[in-house]
Amino acid sequence: MTGGAASARQEKLTWSQEELDALTTEELFQAYKRTGSEELKWPLIMRYAGLVKTIALQVRGVYSSFAQVDDIVNEGLLTLASAVDKFDPGKGIKFETYVSKRIRGAVIDLARRQDWVPRSVRRKARDIDQASGELFSELGRYPTDQEMADRLGVSQGQYQEDLASSSMCNVLSLDALFEDREQNGGAELPDSTSDNRPEDAMLQQELLDTLTKAVASLRENEQTVISLYYHKNLSMKEIAQVMEVSEPRISQLHSRAIQKLKLYMNQYMTGRQ
Repeated sequence: MTGGAASARQEKLTWSQEELDALTTEELFQAYKRTGSEELKWPLIMRYAGLVKTIALQVRGVYSSFAQVDDIVNEGLLTLASAVDKFDPGKGIKFETYVSKRIRGAVIDLARRQDWVPRSVRRKARDIDQASGELFSELGRYPTDQEMADRLGVSQGQYQEDLASSSMCNVLSLDALFEDREQNGGAELPDSTSDNRPEDAMLQQELLDTLTKAVASLRENEQTVISLYYHKNLSMKEIAQVMEVSEPRISQLHSRAIQKLKLYMNQYMTGRQ
């Protein structure tokens, strides 16, 4: 290779602000992956700062008792910086999807360290999980609110109130549905950054197909809440405004939808073991 050709292929080492601004996010990502230059990394991170704040506001109910939005945004930016290094643009997954999961997870991990959920709420959420699982096995279908209330020994109104109060226990992305099974040796959802082995691709597609069926089995209003919360990144308050119902009602729908999805996916994953 001639000296001129080598020079032409050499990566640019310094960038003006105007040059950085002129790059698309994809071009900036590719340039950073090629060079690992800190000069490119932080401008790239700041392009996603708005996404971090959106997620921080969305899950505000998780940390409002012990942290401010700005503190959570700072935590999210650190998670974002790590995600930028680990993300592989060639794997075919959107960076927004990849990083949103990790930012939510970081917020939840922080909240867990702060013991943010009152014991009474954790106990109620655990009791609801157990009762829904038992009834689903016995009935072969999702239990009604009245059936759940009867099993728990409370009124239907009290059950719905407990369901709403436990909603924030389910703020992780839908990938959290696989967490317990993975930790206990069950079927695992392959990470998007792992090698593209055929068996991993088949398992991932099978899981996604099953999850799609699970979501399709929900009532229309439950599907709407799931879509607006996990795909549109709206807060519970914003969803309540969109659907023109109360925020506690949205919390009920969210919790009920997650309960149903857990039952559906746990049945699938148990069958794979």
